[in-house]
Amino acid sequence: MTARRNLVGLSRAELAAEMAALGEKPFRAKQLWHWIYHRGETDFAEMSTLAKDFRARLPETHVVARPDVSREQKSEDGTRKWLMRFDDAQEAETVFIPEEDRGAVCISSQVGCTLTCTFCHTGTQKLVRNLSVAEIVGQFMVARDSYGEWPTPKDGGRLLSNIVMMGMGEPLFNYDNVATALRIIMDHEGIALSKRRITLSTSGVVPEMRRCGEELGVNLAVSLHAVTDELRDVLVPINRKYPLKELMAACRDYPGANNARRITYEYVMLKGINDSAADARALAKLVKGTPAKFNLIPFNAWPGALYECSGSNAMRRFADILNDAGYSAPIRSPRGRDIMAACGQLKSASERQRRVRAATG
Repeated sequence: MTARRNLVGLSRAELAAEMAALGEKPFRAKQLWHWIYHRGETDFAEMSTLAKDFRARLPETHVVARPDVSREQKSEDGTRKWLMRFDDAQEAETVFIPEEDRGAVCISSQVGCTLTCTFCHTGTQKLVRNLSVAEIVGQFMVARDSYGEWPTPKDGGRLLSNIVMMGMGEPLFNYDNVATALRIIMDHEGIALSKRRITLSTSGVVPEMRRCGEELGVNLAVSLHAVTDELRDVLVPINRKYPLKELMAACRDYPGANNARRITYEYVMLKGINDSAADARALAKLVKGTPAKFNLIPFNAWPGALYECSGSNAMRRFADILNDAGYSAPIRSPRGRDIMAACGQLKSASERQRRVRAATG
């Protein structure tokens, strides 16, 4: 029996082609798009605007499927984390970080990661594969399922109001799938999330940065963490391929960046490594010429980590220097640490469990 094709993750053109292959007219694709992405429906039988015979035939060849949830955890601070399980039994993590009346879903783009950033737990898990379009879109849909946020509310009524592509993996190493997924999410007749509410974080894949800005127009965050090539080569090894001079040139050229939509520079605070007053002054100088703001991230520990978090006084001094230089530089309040859902802590639970089983025989 031929496997049924998942309609989630198909672009508008691909969905129209599927309907044509079934002998249906193009308007069927528009109807399905509404049911899948505006209504959040997974059961063809409930799609009442479709003809009854068409509703009966569709399950023979197609499905509307989300990733399975292997495990769901909720932090004492309200952060929620899902371990998503895909058809090949690989897994990745997704996190919802709530604020008072809104919040951001942190989405993964790969199973594992190829970057080996030394301060990041995900970087200790080798890259397994890229996630598909359906697996990327599906993470956001699972989150909305959990909060009952269907049909799509207007922007003012959204709890899941933002997306940050900051989960497992480097989004720009899976650009085509990430771009298609974000276009689906931004489509005004479906999930309809504005590009201004989406932030893509990159460690500095310079050749894809301009393309991202031109084609998607989403907000850019850069995982910076050091002010010299010598240190960044250690903390963020992709720097050896795209050093700071090239990275900063790409940031200055990023399409759409302006004072209203500044580039966010992410900077993890590592005790005695990158947190001196001299580092802060050098950082302000480094980003000069880009519409910039900073996200100072207290280091979140994980088993076997090589670093410690900077002290409170050091972080405040660092932030004050950047503030005095004219930049916004809030110190992020860690969220979800108790369930290993904070920045830099994500790692497939399945990968941890396999290691435990292997060690215990």
